[in-house]
Amino acid sequence: MAWDYSEKLKDHFFHPRNVGALEDADGKGEVGSIACGDALTFYIKTDPQTHRITQATFKTFGCGSAIASASALTELVLGKTIEEALRITNQDIADYLGGIPQEKMHCSVMGREALEAAVADMRGEQRAPEEHDDGAIVCHCFGVTDKKIERAIRENNLRTVDQVTNYTKAGGGCGACQAEIEAILNRIVEEQRRKPAPRPAAAGARMTQLRKIALVQETIEHEVRPVLQKDGGDIELIDIEGDTVRVALVGHCAGCMAAGFTTGWIQDKMRELVSEGITVVVEPPGATEAAS
Repeated sequence: MAWDYSEKLKDHFFHPRNVGALEDADGKGEVGSIACGDALTFYIKTDPQTHRITQATFKTFGCGSAIASASALTELVLGKTIEEALRITNQDIADYLGGIPQEKMHCSVMGREALEAAVADMRGEQRAPEEHDDGAIVCHCFGVTDKKIERAIRENNLRTVDQVTNYTKAGGGCGACQAEIEAILNRIVEEQRRKPAPRPAAAGARMTQLRKIALVQETIEHEVRPVLQKDGGDIELIDIEGDTVRVALVGHCAGCMAAGFTTGWIQDKMRELVSEGITVVVEPPGATEAAS
């Protein structure tokens, strides 16, 4: 089978950047296995003053897309804080390379997982190489869990078993797990169909304060909180005064060097889904109790 590879992907395959072990790395993440056909080790080093990633390298056993994805990721994370790097998605990696064939998208997913494993190692979270995916094994041929399948479906809006296989390799072996994959797909699609999405007010329409409060709460619950919790953080809504939304960042987000970036992202979400005039103000954790 011939796949259409972009010129940038081929360049990163034939001339991969930042290859090799980083002996004094702050974090090292290992994902995949040679037995399953793909294995990747990702290394990161940060500046102790700015907490930004100054070096990133990799070693991989895999196809051209795996090599290119890992190479691209080393370039994408340089100069970013850990929190900013963790917001890089597998689709960001694919876009950076000018696209990856759908049948090879699991390579970009593996890159993102290796980064997350390296960050976990840096933070002292001791885990076995495959322990980054909690959950029950669905695909025994490639050791893919239900949690990994669910995450790929939600993050990439997958709708078919073939797409799940492309992004996770699940179902690409003996095929015995395809019925279970389809059941997971159907469950998530039904959940998404029933979940109300935040609706911004029509342009020029006057919004009542009650409607604004409801939209703010929906945006936090469905758009902001899931992203922050993925990085070990969370958010608390303190108060809404006119167009000012006061929140507290908790967990890993509390006191983070990238708090300003996070606040700006939250404000952009509020302006997109609630009102263009929204201003987000971050209060210290515990302000909820003090206000009451």
